[in-house]
Amino acid sequence: MAKTDSDLTQIPWSKPVLLALEEPGQYVTISTTQAASWAMIEDWPTEDGPALDTALLVCADVIKGKRTNEDARRAFVEAAIEAGIDIQP
Repeated sequence: MAKTDSDLTQIPWSKPVLLALEEPGQYVTISTTQAASWAMIEDWPTEDGPALDTALLVCADVIKGKRTNEDARRAFVEAAIEAGIDIQP
């Protein structure tokens, strides 16, 4: 079976990102572009921000094959920093 572009979002990142979305010290591991997208849409403490908007667009571009998972990881880390989330990049 041929891989579709959307499968790119499920390929594990070279290095997972640990961040405390619920409470300080309670880390969640995000290791794919798909998981990052869901976290930003469902669990993010802020509704908007330049880095968040960029990260969501980059994740969408990964689905389209226009950007890499590493691009999504970097943008996700920037969005987490912008939101003030405790992160272990």
